[in-house]
Amino acid sequence: MKRWVRLTPFAPDQALPSPWNSFVKGSGVLEAAGSTLRLLNGPTATKQYTNAQIDDYQRLSRGDFLWRPPLWMTVRARFSHPAGTLRGTAGFGFWNDPFLMTGLRRPALPRVVWFFYSSPPSWLKLDLTTPGCGWKAATLDAIRWPFFALLPTAPVAVPLMNIGWLYRTFWPVGQRAIHVSERLVPVNMTHWHTYQIDWQERRVRFTVDNYPVLDCDTSPRGPLGFVLWLDNQYMVVTPWGKLGYGLVAGDSQQWLEISQLEIESE
Repeated sequence: MKRWVRLTPFAPDQALPSPWNSFVKGSGVLEAAGSTLRLLNGPTATKQYTNAQIDDYQRLSRGDFLWRPPLWMTVRARFSHPAGTLRGTAGFGFWNDPFLMTGLRRPALPRVVWFFYSSPPSWLKLDLTTPGCGWKAATLDAIRWPFFALLPTAPVAVPLMNIGWLYRTFWPVGQRAIHVSERLVPVNMTHWHTYQIDWQERRVRFTVDNYPVLDCDTSPRGPLGFVLWLDNQYMVVTPWGKLGYGLVAGDSQQWLEISQLEIESE
């Protein structure tokens, strides 16, 4: 069934129209101003989770999430700070909300196709050639039989990933198993840019201002939900077994602002 949704204009002091939901925690705030919507995080501490988010999947089971390929997403956005200065994580796109963020669903392995930002101390080193943090176009689908087939080797394979030449030789097998593709987005995040995702059943194409950033065949399966957020989390996940999670502090306000959000599917 063909579906098309948008979120403009942004009316102040009014509830978001269906299917959109707000999710704010800590010092997170949504500010609508007619032509734009700002997701703001005020000053934060490492003991308080802060998030400003809109999504379309709250109260839905994962089987009822709205989006499958083929699909086209357009978001026009800018940030208050550049990559490396913006704190926490942020982005927009599609995922399966695997970490029980907005409902009592069963925990799951992640599936994502999105533009994703993370700042230090985050280090999500899942692509062999792409840094573990920064502003990225990315796909990931860990709910695939190749990943489960490799799991019995993990007790031996993970320690061996600490040896450089073994990591460079064998991690591409693991990366392929979880359908990871990533590329840094080479733009100034503080400027207005038009970000697009063309999500097809066998390919995904990411563009910024019509310039191709990532074209890959690691397309995740649906259904997935749309999310757009700015929070103060960090996470560490590496092939050599380093894991971590926490919150980052910030002494000033930061924001993600959008002037266009459209999703169309066949």
